[in-house]
Amino acid sequence: MAFEKVKRSENYSEWYNNLVKNADLAEHAAVKGCMIIKPYGYAIWEKMQQQLDKMFKETGHSNAYFPLLIPKSFFEKEEKNAEGFAKECAVVTHYRLKVDENRKIIVDPDAKLEEELIIRPTSEAIIWNTYRSWIQSYRDLPILLNQWANVMRWEMRTRLFLRTSEFLWQEGHTAHATAEEALVETKQMLDVYAEFAETFLGVPVIKGVKTSNETFAGAVETYCIEGLMQDGKALQMGTSHFLGQNFAKAFDVKFQTKEGKLEYVWATSWGVSTRLMGALIMAHSDDEGLVLPPNLAPFQIVIIPIYKTDEERARVQEKAFEIKKTLEKNNISVKFDDRDTHKPGFKFAEWELKGVPLRIGIGPRDIENGTIELARRDTKEKSVINIEGIDIFIKNLLEEIQSAIYIKAKSFRDSSIHKVDSWDEFTKVLEEKAGFLSAHWDGTSETEEKIKNLTKATIRCIPLNNEQEVGTCVLTGNPSSQRVLFAKAY
Repeated sequence: MAFEKVKRSENYSEWYNNLVKNADLAEHAAVKGCMIIKPYGYAIWEKMQQQLDKMFKETGHSNAYFPLLIPKSFFEKEEKNAEGFAKECAVVTHYRLKVDENRKIIVDPDAKLEEELIIRPTSEAIIWNTYRSWIQSYRDLPILLNQWANVMRWEMRTRLFLRTSEFLWQEGHTAHATAEEALVETKQMLDVYAEFAETFLGVPVIKGVKTSNETFAGAVETYCIEGLMQDGKALQMGTSHFLGQNFAKAFDVKFQTKEGKLEYVWATSWGVSTRLMGALIMAHSDDEGLVLPPNLAPFQIVIIPIYKTDEERARVQEKAFEIKKTLEKNNISVKFDDRDTHKPGFKFAEWELKGVPLRIGIGPRDIENGTIELARRDTKEKSVINIEGIDIFIKNLLEEIQSAIYIKAKSFRDSSIHKVDSWDEFTKVLEEKAGFLSAHWDGTSETEEKIKNLTKATIRCIPLNNEQEVGTCVLTGNPSSQRVLFAKAY
């Protein structure tokens, strides 16, 4: 294909940008900082949505929808939350345009809103204002809601899928009678995210808790899943927040207990976004294009016919449709690329670029022999297999590919966790090897900030079930009770 190829080893950032564009996933919008998700990219996102939505509902959650616009006074009620997002907020001040005397469209100065509205950067404020009227008694609890929506966080430096001013996500918002229930919910949803990341995205993740510096604005604790991309940088792939009673107190949401007492409600929120698309691309893809795990590929197989004459074309198409029908009966998604405007070689390269897990090539000789040529995207292995029993063979092979993609990513991640015990070792390994650095930290925000300023590495998380180990901080030499994971990150 006529696309300029950039190698990961030469320029990882340019490789990523080119791949997103060339594989028809997304492009920059006319609005600075925003993106257009193209049909093929959106098809992958839809598969993510469908699976996550299923997992949310299996854990008792329901979907709802709340307004895009949030009164500024609501947003200000939880001080830490407002402060944390203030610099990223887009504000609506007027509700009408008009044509002036020069026939130019201007904001109508007479249409100023009485109260300015914030375009949601997150929905805690509008949701907890609503919960005040929904919750009176312990009988009204728990509330287990999820919202699929868009949000806006005004970004100056953007990258498609990874960081854009507007992005798509889901945000769960739950209300509980006790702190214990809310904590169980927080950790349960972290487990859901981790299972999704590993089973469907094929990306191994580390579950952990954020430091106070990195905790979500308005939360008591933030739990996260962290993945490692092929360039050795970390990516925060999902977060689950224990909000305590902060939002209940800010919006005066109380309930009557079984004992007749009035108490504030306990809360959680949790979310993942189209940033997962970035993780999918960066964790598996190669210099030839996307490598998609079968569980999320829009098409798990593409069938490409090979023929010279109209008579051969008719025979090949008939057999291809027969194979397609057989595979689809086994819930395998199939694309039959019967375009007569492109040659087979072009199609091979295009679907390789788009990461389809398996490619079938079939021509007149294959029909005579009762075989097809099968090519794997992940290993680029080719083989000739019998058409008889193809459905079972391919179903098993797709499972094998899904597993192989995960194992490869996990092997890379595991080999990229480096224990370091001194500042010299910390800076040297960070520069030469990247990846996760497992190091002692004295637990202070000041040291954390200083390391970030000196190296651009941040504490990605304190791993859950972390082994307690007496040591000394790599920077200050002060006592430390455990290692934490540092990395440069997106």
